[in-house]
Amino acid sequence: MCPELLAPAGNFISLQSVLQNGADAVYIGLIDYNMRANANNFTLDDLKKVSSIAQQYNAKTYLCSNIILNEDSAIDFRKKIPVIYESEIDGLILSDIGLIEYTVENGLEAHISVQENSSNSFVLNTLKKLGAKRAILSRELSLNQIKEITKKSSIETEVFIHGAMCMSISGRCFLSNALYGRSANCGDCLQPCRKNWTLTYQENENDNVNNNSDLEEDKESFIISGSFDNSYRTNFFSPKDLSMINHIPELIKAGIDSFKIEGRGRSPDYGAKVTGVYREAIDTYLKNPKKYKVNQSWINRLKEVFNRGFDTGFYFKKPNQTSKDNQSKYIKKDIGKVVNYYNKIKVAELKIHDNLVIGDRILIQGPTTGSIESTIKSMQINGENIIKANKGCNVAVKFPNKVRKNDFLYKLILRQ
Repeated sequence: MCPELLAPAGNFISLQSVLQNGADAVYIGLIDYNMRANANNFTLDDLKKVSSIAQQYNAKTYLCSNIILNEDSAIDFRKKIPVIYESEIDGLILSDIGLIEYTVENGLEAHISVQENSSNSFVLNTLKKLGAKRAILSRELSLNQIKEITKKSSIETEVFIHGAMCMSISGRCFLSNALYGRSANCGDCLQPCRKNWTLTYQENENDNVNNNSDLEEDKESFIISGSFDNSYRTNFFSPKDLSMINHIPELIKAGIDSFKIEGRGRSPDYGAKVTGVYREAIDTYLKNPKKYKVNQSWINRLKEVFNRGFDTGFYFKKPNQTSKDNQSKYIKKDIGKVVNYYNKIKVAELKIHDNLVIGDRILIQGPTTGSIESTIKSMQINGENIIKANKGCNVAVKFPNKVRKNDFLYKLILRQ
């Protein structure tokens, strides 16, 4: 069985990027009604264009409505469902089972969000009776549990295979709301869990707690961070990213219908790179399962874009490692825009506000172009070959893929 590869799109550039790199389906967010309120998201007026672009790649489109809906917002969203259907979106990702019936009546597939925390086959079979076609299984399940549930399920199953993990059960967190009044359950999480934290403990005579601090000023505090990385500050609320690139055969053999990449709030180059790697891995396995082996280049490529280090989540064990900051191989620096592209000679004219030299790695992104990387092998100014272009000039660069006027230009700088 060939599983669906489902990729995230937070804007039109990301949409093109994941489709160009082999996504079978994309999932997007509607402004005010999804779990990534801080991403760009799409409007109702955008949806027809989104589905039209996806159809050019024979890909499906799913729209997220996975926040907690109060009475007013539920009524308002119901009014939008017929419009969503007319936009040729294929299905809705729902966290509110009260919307399943109306979704199906309007010709849309109903997929149940991971926010519903579906953790057994009984839940899935009940969702089938309500009209759901698919459920995204809880992140807290092991691979063996997923196998058993999928075998017994009367609807399709979907799991996350790559991207950010949350410290809370399937994202049900109140930390952002408690600290900032910004609710994660309404898609507005400010991710305070990703900050550096120091946990202190006030001792009294009834406590049996050892003080781990060597700092004189902390003699009244219990510093938990010392047990993680021998420092007094840590990211102990912040898990590493999920990455299952080393376990594609096990996932396929489990009978899962859809492999989902997390990341609607991440950049288009993340979507392009991660989608491309998993597309290649899945296709390689299906082509010849007996000779399949993990390609080290896949792992290296995943490390080139935003990540917090990698872990396998709950698939084989409980995740026990905390993350550091972004560990991507490259820093992405904005250095200009595309002025023109000459199709016949495959040359891009770039306006730059930073120096460029032969051998520099660049990234060009645009809503039609998607996200394309290349290494500079030749440059010209006024028809003369050069090895360095100074900031402030227009420079002609050989670029094999078509790019477009006003596309964004970035230099990829190796992280030290």
